[in-house]
Amino acid sequence: MMKRTALRTLLSGTVAAAALVAITIGGTAQAADGGGLRNCVDVAAKQANQVGCYERVWAGGVEYRMTFSNVKFSGSTPQGLDAFYVLAAQTGSPQGAPPKTFSHDHVVRDLPAHNQGTYTVKLQGFFVLCSGQGIASGACVLTWTAPDGVNQLPFATTVHGHPLTSTAAIESAAAAGDVVLVNLGPGGVIVGSISEAH
Repeated sequence: MMKRTALRTLLSGTVAAAALVAITIGGTAQAADGGGLRNCVDVAAKQANQVGCYERVWAGGVEYRMTFSNVKFSGSTPQGLDAFYVLAAQTGSPQGAPPKTFSHDHVVRDLPAHNQGTYTVKLQGFFVLCSGQGIASGACVLTWTAPDGVNQLPFATTVHGHPLTSTAAIESAAAAGDVVLVNLGPGGVIVGSISEAH
């Protein structure tokens, strides 16, 4: 079912790093109109670490706008990172879509109410893939997706018929063995903060 060579390549970090760049900057996008913060997929690759940008993300089942100060953390890998999950689109309107990037959505931790609790803007990227167990049992519905344009991976769409629009849903599915969380490694560390509801 799962192409082992594709997963091995992903785990080596080459595909993961390229995919995270594609997710957040689109790679070959044309420069957008001036004025205001731009969607990350509209930022040209050469401008990636020179301008801020935004993307939509899920948190607690609600879509928000997340602003990135950069798309690659350029320091030693920080401690205490929150997860930035990348999975199959959860609605008919993906948060990232062709032709500038592959079709996908993002999920981050629920926001602390009224600044109660901890919150960090440093995020570690993870792919959310259906596991062999999840596929065999029918618990995990997948969408075959090639984040690098070549290697097809089984990105999770739903688990037990429910969308994965919160970290609780994703982490529960991972604990049950229905999905696997693939750490994108040092190249998958980004800096972003939720700025407003979408």
